[in-house]
Amino acid sequence: MEELKPIKRERLGSRLGFILLSAGCAIGVGNIWKFPYMVGSYGGGLFVLLYLVILLLLGIPILTMEFAVGRAGQLSPLKSFRALEPKNTKWHIHGYASLIGSTLLMMFYTVVSGWMLIYLYKMIKGDFQSGMTAEVVSGQFGEMLSNPLQQILFTGIIILLGFLVCGFGVQNSLEKITKFIMLAMLAMMVVLVINGFFLDGAGEGLKFYLVPNFEVLESQNFMVILGAAMTQAFFTLSIGIGSMAIFGSYIGKDRSLMGEAVTVTSLDTFVALMAGLIIFPACMTYGVEVNKGPSLIFEALPNVFINMPAGRIWGSIFFMFMCFAALSTVFAVFENIVACLQDLTGKKRWKICLVSGFAMMALSLPCIFGFNLLKEVNLFGKLDILSMEDFLVSNVLLPIGSLIFVLFCTTKKGWGYDNFVNEANQGKGFKIKKWMRVYFKYILPVLMVIFIIVSVFMFLYDNGFITL
Repeated sequence: MEELKPIKRERLGSRLGFILLSAGCAIGVGNIWKFPYMVGSYGGGLFVLLYLVILLLLGIPILTMEFAVGRAGQLSPLKSFRALEPKNTKWHIHGYASLIGSTLLMMFYTVVSGWMLIYLYKMIKGDFQSGMTAEVVSGQFGEMLSNPLQQILFTGIIILLGFLVCGFGVQNSLEKITKFIMLAMLAMMVVLVINGFFLDGAGEGLKFYLVPNFEVLESQNFMVILGAAMTQAFFTLSIGIGSMAIFGSYIGKDRSLMGEAVTVTSLDTFVALMAGLIIFPACMTYGVEVNKGPSLIFEALPNVFINMPAGRIWGSIFFMFMCFAALSTVFAVFENIVACLQDLTGKKRWKICLVSGFAMMALSLPCIFGFNLLKEVNLFGKLDILSMEDFLVSNVLLPIGSLIFVLFCTTKKGWGYDNFVNEANQGKGFKIKKWMRVYFKYILPVLMVIFIIVSVFMFLYDNGFITL
């Protein structure tokens, strides 16, 4: 392994800080914006079942590997691979892919987060009133997309908040603020879930959401549903691009890493499932179509809130909750970008945050303009700019990056399985067992290759490039 000069590494102040910070990276608009519309579009309870199975078989093992690479390397993903790889190998190239992937993710994630902030502002201001027709309410989303200046302003606020928090450091700012917004977010979610249970359509919504209905296979291809569930599982955990490895580098050796991966995945899954408990009972109660796609929350839920008692308050709470969820991921991924650039350049944190903030604002513009000034631009003949960026992250970088982590941690030409297990099993908590060796070394890589193929197939099929 290449010798690196020891550096002074920041530390998180508590295990709770690590769990909430890691979960905050996973929990975001992927759980509350993307997960519900994917469930609505891909078979309801059947999609949820496949999603949970994929998290168990793939998500937890790969998350453990990311944590292990970060903790063993004690550096950002950009340098941890170089610190751990055998001599004359090229695994460290993936460190640069981690930086690129995190940046590409934020190019559209900050824009969607800005939408959440816009809708919070609209709710508080009272733009959604009782008596408005569904067409008028839905039209607000189109009006927002057609206004680039408004999107630039609110996306800029998200980016400013993200790099401002990261600028003060891990323990002094990032850990403390993430603890607050995560706990506040979970409290707001519980209130909204309880409200959903008392709606007239709660029973119908819960049946659609939680009971697998195999009759959907008559109208949808199983491979497409499976591919969608896989890409959602990887998107929601943010695994494959080093976003989680960075937090492994900030923790000590007192807890085993598979146990921490189980805890983080469980919290992430809890939030995703709770989001469905909020949305689907409400949609069934007020006759909102569940298969509206990415606009489900923005076009459908305001219709729900204006028909509820104290709907303006409930709507404001919901979109505040959405903003907190979005910011928790923005903070975490921005921290990964900052740490990578610190290890790469050696510059001070504040200088990197300042330059990165302006760069990120510029990089977010294509996504914003894709709905107005550049709306005639279609990539691959059909995709708008946001969809193309999402495809590159969700269907390419996350699954392929995850496969690289798996191979690096399990092969002799990489870090090696024994080194990985020794690192992961240090400390108290759930350990990797001897009988898991065959699964980790041989079955998991094969499953990853299969799922990458299925993911690409799903994308091509969904966008009409291939037919069955």
